[in-house]
Amino acid sequence: MSRTATRERLFTAAIELIAERGFAAASVDRIAERAGVAKGTVYYNFGSKNAMFTALLEYGVERFGAALRDAAAGLAPLDQLGAVVRAELAFIGEHESFARLLLAETWRSGGDWPHAARLIRERAIGAVRDVVQAAVDAGELRTDLDVDMAASAVFGMVLTVALDWRTLQPDRPLDDVHATLMDLLRGRIAT
Repeated sequence: MSRTATRERLFTAAIELIAERGFAAASVDRIAERAGVAKGTVYYNFGSKNAMFTALLEYGVERFGAALRDAAAGLAPLDQLGAVVRAELAFIGEHESFARLLLAETWRSGGDWPHAARLIRERAIGAVRDVVQAAVDAGELRTDLDVDMAASAVFGMVLTVALDWRTLQPDRPLDDVHATLMDLLRGRIAT
């Protein structure tokens, strides 16, 4: 198995366990067992549980941010916003445990968590910010809009709604959830 494939398995196992049991209860033994690798593989790849978690969180946030940026590429500014909202919903639908971890653990104090929160702000919320700024610059969104706060609000709103959708309304089509979110956004920030 390639190093990338091993890290992907460890990423999935660690995120699922931490989302289920919390960081303290997600032992290296359990993570290795769930990933189907030897405990030494975790230490070989990362050195420690904290280093593994930091690296895996960075990996997940990078993937998340890239998915948002890729969705916006080549579109008109306001269409970018709709594409980013849809991409966030889809990413969370595919990586629900990761999204739960972002909500449950990332903003707590101590350890590497402030680093994780900054990374989310830079990579994922930053992708939303760039789209919102482009729409403001194009005159498609209000010029008095606080772009940084709007980007955080959009990201957080979609994250919360996506988890509600996946947990309480899993049969509801993504298109319906997306349409409702876009109606809310257009009503509040459009020109």
